Amino acid sequence: MFLLAVILALLIEQVRPLDIARWVHAPLARFATWAESRFNAGLPGYGAVAWMVVVLPLLAVAWLVCDLATSIHPVAGLVADVGILYLTMGFRHDSHFFTDIQLALRMGELDRARTLIGRWRGITAEHLSSGEVARLAIEQALVSSHRHVFGVMFWYIVLPGAVGAVLYRAADFLAQRWGANGDPDQAAFGRFARRSFAAFDWLPNRLTAVAFAIVGDFEDAIYCWRSQAQRWPDAASGTLLASGAGALGVRLGLPLTVAEPTDDRPELGLGDEADVEFMQSTVGLVWRALVLWVLVLTLLGIAGWVGS
Repeated sequence: MFLLAVILALLIEQVRPLDIARWVHAPLARFATWAESRFNAGLPGYGAVAWMVVVLPLLAVAWLVCDLATSIHPVAGLVADVGILYLTMGFRHDSHFFTDIQLALRMGELDRARTLIGRWRGITAEHLSSGEVARLAIEQALVSSHRHVFGVMFWYIVLPGAVGAVLYRAADFLAQRWGANGDPDQAAFGRFARRSFAAFDWLPNRLTAVAFAIVGDFEDAIYCWRSQAQRWPDAASGTLLASGAGALGVRLGLPLTVAEPTDDRPELGLGDEADVEFMQSTVGLVWRALVLWVLVLTLLGIAGWVGS
């Protein structure tokens, strides 16, 4: 049943993409802002309380909806799961940026590509070269595909109903909102959000990296993962990017041509410089990884059915 729900949610999203900023992020942002205004006293403990105040009601609602729907009819339970998955996972949440950047680079519209990558990554991008734009787009696509698809799938399977999907999406959102904005005054308050998401993401992050390696250049992916990932400032993203870069045979990371050059982007991967062709290869890598996950889940489902 869980595999069917995942497939249906992804198919519906391909036909009718969800405006995640309006229907998911905006309500969550209002809820998170309310909790922060009540509990942000600059201490980690208050951040933990605020996190629970936001997350636990969401989990309770998801569980009640799925349980009530299932008690009415199994098909109703499936519809509830598909609906919640539609709100919490999907390739199309960020893919419009990637697709538009790829098209702009192919058409030679570098200024437009810079504007798009700047909006997507939240950076100053007017001095970036076409290769740097492609590199940043590939990096963002690899991380986004994990956080919007594979990570959600993992927790949907692990926890009953769609509670796991809601847990992962809410934890990711709060980690970004409270724990990754660079505000020193909020560092202590957001510590629990950062650490909780890191814990939830530890295993699915590595499973996604393994999937990238299996469906790409396995030897290079594992080599880059083992030798390069730990040098990336964010260990979780470093694992995904190193494995993905090795699997694609492309060089990611590296300092950027910006107004204030930074040295916290070590080289990841092996092979050629990133370009628009590697962007297309990235799409293929992610889809192959998804097919691999679906095959594995199918085999596990068959094994469970036979065993019962």
